[in-house]
Amino acid sequence: MEYDHILIRYGELALKGKNMKNFIGQLRRNLQSVLKSFTNIKIKRSQGRMYILLNGEDPEPIIAECQKVFGIYSLSLAIKVDNNETSIKEGALFALSTQHHAHTFKVAVRRVDKSFPTGSQEMNQILGGYLLKHTENLTVDVHHPDTEIKVEIRNEGTFITAAVYQGAGGLPVGTAGKSLLMLSGGIDSPVAGYLMMKRGVQLEMIHFHSPPFTSERAKQKVMELTEVLTNFGGSIRVHLVPFTALQQEIFRTIPERYAMTVMRRVMLQISEKVCARENIKAMVTGESLGQVASQTLGSMNVINEVTNYPVLRPLVSFDKEDIIRYSRQIGTYDISIRPYEDCCTVFVPKSPATNPTRSVIHQCELKADFQPLITEAIEDIEIITIEQKSSTQTGEDFTDLL
Repeated sequence: MEYDHILIRYGELALKGKNMKNFIGQLRRNLQSVLKSFTNIKIKRSQGRMYILLNGEDPEPIIAECQKVFGIYSLSLAIKVDNNETSIKEGALFALSTQHHAHTFKVAVRRVDKSFPTGSQEMNQILGGYLLKHTENLTVDVHHPDTEIKVEIRNEGTFITAAVYQGAGGLPVGTAGKSLLMLSGGIDSPVAGYLMMKRGVQLEMIHFHSPPFTSERAKQKVMELTEVLTNFGGSIRVHLVPFTALQQEIFRTIPERYAMTVMRRVMLQISEKVCARENIKAMVTGESLGQVASQTLGSMNVINEVTNYPVLRPLVSFDKEDIIRYSRQIGTYDISIRPYEDCCTVFVPKSPATNPTRSVIHQCELKADFQPLITEAIEDIEIITIEQKSSTQTGEDFTDLL
């Protein structure tokens, strides 16, 4: 006897009512994409559950991949047996025998198939007694057991599980529309992207590069960060914006202490044009309140003025150490800290304004007409698609984030 299924539990998706079918359908498509290298498996759905039929595949790497798929609350290895008492007893004993470090257990029976002649409570007692009789050094603990043998008696058969693996939670990527992540190459923005994908958002990236002030290695760093994020949401398109001429003009015409504010306003204007062209509903940044001069409430107020699109900031209340912890565990930290500067760090003013006002910025911008250069930059955008990264290694310990 051996485990032949992986049972997938939905968690939050069960609350979606009439829309649940769409969410589950997207989850299934996402699973099919991430598990495409496991050619023998089949993904099946029944009422309230999804199963992966293993067909001889090693379950451990499959579980590792599934743990990165948003929309899954938890997973368990399962054995499917016939709906009769003898088979269920044998299956429960097998499941318990795989829990080598357990000293106490409980049985939890759920009878979905109401035609099964024995009720749930009675089956709990029957199975508990059988397991006690056929094991040594094990006792029942219904409150705090080392392991819980779960038995679901369903129309298509009885599924028996023991260990539970935590899933990534959240919503399936693709169920909440598309957002454009302003990906700098630093520590913060990849984490912001990860958190948006956890809420079902499909990402596209926009990156502003300024050669020769920024190098090809800096651009490659952005590509590699994007590749890591494909682990959690499938292939991602990157919009590479040539920003050298605009950046030089900004720092030539705008007083130094306000240049960073104006530069961020120009970036949002370009990002908005990309959103409109690609039918993207919002923009995402890795900003954390008060972390740098451009991330104060005053700066955000002035910068946001140039767009009517929502600007989502999932890290706004995070401490830097919290962001670093996420970055390490999703596998982006070591890439982000490579010493290749992006356009936001090569032109940093010595004393940037921390509380600019709209009226002052309007006066500054009267000195220059950036629109021709903005149009040129948009026309010269390069779009690269980064395919999903096929690896089970995403960081130090991904499950610590769950």
